[in-house]
Amino acid sequence: MPKIVNHNEQREMIAEVAWRIVSRDGVDAASVRNIAKEAGLSMGSMRHYFRSQAELCIYLMELVNAKAKKRIESMIATTSSPTFQQLVDLTMQLLPIHNETKTEMEVWLWFHAKVPSTPELQPLNKMNYEGSYLLFKLVIDALIHLQMAKPTIEAQYEIDRLFALVDGLSMHCYLHPNYVSAEKITYIVTRHLEDLCVPAK
Repeated sequence: MPKIVNHNEQREMIAEVAWRIVSRDGVDAASVRNIAKEAGLSMGSMRHYFRSQAELCIYLMELVNAKAKKRIESMIATTSSPTFQQLVDLTMQLLPIHNETKTEMEVWLWFHAKVPSTPELQPLNKMNYEGSYLLFKLVIDALIHLQMAKPTIEAQYEIDRLFALVDGLSMHCYLHPNYVSAEKITYIVTRHLEDLCVPAK
């Protein structure tokens, strides 16, 4: 009898191989051909799961989103009333300051470089933006709800400003790690959020 292959399990195995290649050799090495070779699959088999490079690109970006979402949700689930430090830590989840988040950032940059010329990526690109926005909205809303924030701050402006700050720090940290360390980024994010808050008595 022919071997019965579980489609979902096979995709998970391919995802593990793809992530291993990205982590080890960089995202440019994660071609359909290289993944098939390391996974021990034929190109024909791989085409059954990913019909194009765009589909693989989407899948890798979805892996990044799933990893970040799992971290963020586990942090949110630990408390209904976060401390200031927990809100700082939550903000830091999209910054490439650890090996895992550096790999995620590499995939993120690779994905978004392809967006302008690949229409198939546009829906996920929109979801990425909205997901990041919701994280920063959660942080600013929490500061206000928990009465840590100064009463004069404009919520919408501060959400946009925090989004822009994290985006900029992400690029600086990834492209210029010798100048922008994890410690420096942590200090900047912490100071930024402190400046939004009522001074501690």
